[in-house]
Amino acid sequence: MDRREPPPTEEGWYALHDFRTIDWDAWREAAERDRADALEEGVEFLQSAEALDDSDAGGSVTYAVNGHKADLLVIHLRPTLEELNYLERRFEQTALAGFTDRSHSYVSVTEVSGYTSDELFEDGEIADIEDQGLRNYLQMRLHPTIPDAEYVCFYPMDKRREPEDNWYDLPFDERAEHMASHGEIGRDYAGEVTQMITGSIGFDDWEWGVTLWSNDPTAFKRLLYEMRFDPSTSRFAEFGSFYTGERLLPEQLDAFLAGERLGEAEAETGSPPEHVQTAGEADEIRGELADMDIYAGQPHGEDVHAMVLYSETDADELFEEVRGLRANFDHYDTHVKTAVYEATDDSRSAVVSLWKTERAAQTAGGFLSELPGIVSRADEESGFGTMGMFYTVKPEHRADFVETFDEVGGVLAGMDGHDSTALFVNHEDENDMFISSQWRSKDDAMGFFRSEAFSETVSWGRDVLADRPRHVFLA
Repeated sequence: MDRREPPPTEEGWYALHDFRTIDWDAWREAAERDRADALEEGVEFLQSAEALDDSDAGGSVTYAVNGHKADLLVIHLRPTLEELNYLERRFEQTALAGFTDRSHSYVSVTEVSGYTSDELFEDGEIADIEDQGLRNYLQMRLHPTIPDAEYVCFYPMDKRREPEDNWYDLPFDERAEHMASHGEIGRDYAGEVTQMITGSIGFDDWEWGVTLWSNDPTAFKRLLYEMRFDPSTSRFAEFGSFYTGERLLPEQLDAFLAGERLGEAEAETGSPPEHVQTAGEADEIRGELADMDIYAGQPHGEDVHAMVLYSETDADELFEEVRGLRANFDHYDTHVKTAVYEATDDSRSAVVSLWKTERAAQTAGGFLSELPGIVSRADEESGFGTMGMFYTVKPEHRADFVETFDEVGGVLAGMDGHDSTALFVNHEDENDMFISSQWRSKDDAMGFFRSEAFSETVSWGRDVLADRPRHVFLA
């Protein structure tokens, strides 16, 4: 009798999908004071969970579920099962819990397996991976960021174990080929659908849980419909019940229980606009630069979050890969811009992706980290990084701008605390410039901003730039 060797796995965070059904009769018949107490405690619990008041890592999010199978879905990700158990018991202590019944739940853990890459495991143990792109991919799979998407779809699944089609009797190479073909379909939806695969063997009744996110609910249907024709699904997959839902902010719970439209409730909450995500001392830096008449972005309103990744791949090849992702990113209202930039010294390329929310940018970073030749993310490099974004140069002054940058670069090379500075040019627009400058500390960077050389450059720039530059800081 042959016994096949199971592919090794590596586990990350634990996941709880908690489905709740509202007892609507009890809610309608309850006294106004009891409903107010339940609402207050429910909102407080959801806000606290999403803020990770109970943990140093993870994520939580709430959805209004469509159909009869549930009314609410709360997804929790935490580093330990104990933390999930604590959240379950903590919710049961709220007055809102008394108006709900748990219609379903699912317990699982994020994972990566030996099907992912030959480089992933050595002798059954997670390997010391040098490839930055693969490391970023593993981080996204094991410790995912819950995307800022409007809709969610969840379903459990098994691999079929029938006499004619038994997944576990297939040779490893054949299973790996099926998984690769299956994954190619999913990658076609990168930027449009985000997925989280969690393992549940020994934790729940099915072998895996699949959670999908998108701003277009029909994307779930299109993706799953296409996968139905792939042999890994048509021959070897079994599915449980499907659940879909719409994002429910904790502040919208009152409107949800009152039967109001959630979109209108969101507008009434007046949530503050997203702002630039910067180093911890961003506001202080903005103030110092403002005193020198240097624009460093507004703390609220017009600014965006920048995700910057560096690649050693040729810019032409990188652009072809990015163009497909960008088309999918454009389905999201939170997407501002994604572009490939080439260093003028040909040292490397940069992918710059701008988003209205931090969560959306982090999600995009997971997809972008799978691009060829990725060696680092801006926020992973040592020291204090500052990026001058959107130096849009008047065409007639482009050569002057590049020459002046070379002169300033010579000054920088002799400054204390300076590590490196490079000028990048947009692959599609030679007048769109991006400067990446790395310093050992914030004080070192600010020393340059206070220098006479920088002051002269800023004054000169007012004549050659087509619009006001925006500075974004990443630590």
